[in-house]
Amino acid sequence: MQENGTLYVCATPIGNLGDITLRVIETLKQVDFIAAEDTRHSRKLLNYYHINTPLISYHQHNEKFRTNEVMKRLKAGENCALISDAGMPGISDPGQVLINTCLAENIKIDVLPGPNAAVTALVLSGMPTESFIYLGFLPSASGERKKILSNISELPYTSIFYEAPHRIIRTLEDIQEVLGDRLTVVARELTKVHQSIHKGLTGELLDEFRMTAPKGECCILIGPYIQKKETGQPMDWLEEIKKLELEGKESKEAMKIVAKKRGISKRDIYKAKLES
Repeated sequence: MQENGTLYVCATPIGNLGDITLRVIETLKQVDFIAAEDTRHSRKLLNYYHINTPLISYHQHNEKFRTNEVMKRLKAGENCALISDAGMPGISDPGQVLINTCLAENIKIDVLPGPNAAVTALVLSGMPTESFIYLGFLPSASGERKKILSNISELPYTSIFYEAPHRIIRTLEDIQEVLGDRLTVVARELTKVHQSIHKGLTGELLDEFRMTAPKGECCILIGPYIQKKETGQPMDWLEEIKKLELEGKESKEAMKIVAKKRGISKRDIYKAKLES
């Protein structure tokens, strides 16, 4: 009985051709064929590393047809490497259909990790990295874009998505309208010669890009939502302090607890107590 082949999902450089693992290079040389998002684009990478493996196209417009073809070859014992134009296949790039089909039909899959624009931009931006959400490409229609932005408006972590340069200004305008003047980063041309990071409030970046339109693929990061504390009135502070004191807290400790809860200084609370 013929053994099935293996699908190798390979991450490729997002800009700098040197950002590829040795394991990916060896795999691309050894497989029977490569399924590439754009064969002309991928040929530059393969030529750079003297890789002569046969190529077939595998993109969003022929994904269904090509999946059937690739599956036949995998079942015949051939090994296939799946690559996209940049980064990891399946992450805002073709590949998920083929991967799910392989999983459903018990074809072995091996993912070879490597470059990813969203994570690269996140680390480079200086934004909080403890928790983040990746949204891929936002819709081109403003109404749909605003709906998604509204859904993430109060998320307490960094939001990341990709955007084409010709839509940057319109997208930043929608961000400002829906989320307010939030800390925002636009990372351009990651890992390339003209890589740049633009960081500031949304309005500041809008002013900058209205003066000089951005070029190249962009990654936008939006800072986490920070809930503003309700400071309340001095009478509210004193009532809370009194309640805590009745519960057995010492006056100093009660003042400290209320100051932290309300987002105010202990000096303000002490002053209110003296004036009461």
